[in-house]
Amino acid sequence: MTESGVRALWTMRILSAIALLCAGGIHFYLALNGVGGFLGVMFILNGVAGLVLAAGMLLLRGRLLQLVTVLSLLFLIATLGALVLALTVGLFGIHQTWDFTLVPQTVVIESIGIVILGITTAMVMRPQPVPGVRRHPTSA
Repeated sequence: MTESGVRALWTMRILSAIALLCAGGIHFYLALNGVGGFLGVMFILNGVAGLVLAAGMLLLRGRLLQLVTVLSLLFLIATLGALVLALTVGLFGIHQTWDFTLVPQTVVIESIGIVILGITTAMVMRPQPVPGVRRHPTSA
């Protein structure tokens, strides 16, 4: 990978980690400021997952980095999907409204995070050329 490619990938990994920390931080904040019961427990678990995935995004390499980028993308898709379900038809008997604490901000942050993580995942999953091996042999 070229130096500019490595720099671009690191930039996307850092942005991905920030998005995961923001999503996890929102869940921690809500759990610690009034959201209790089953939903509060789920929010604590989401906060922990966001923190662990963000750390993995910055610390892992190779196949483990590929795994953490895919899991991170799925994590944000799932959390945004759960919020959309809670806003529309309800989820686990919970019906959410747009004027609840941090709902609009969460939709924006998680949507941007999904785009960032989609790009990061594509970059990480792209096959890397093997030095000394030609991809397309020339015909004789």
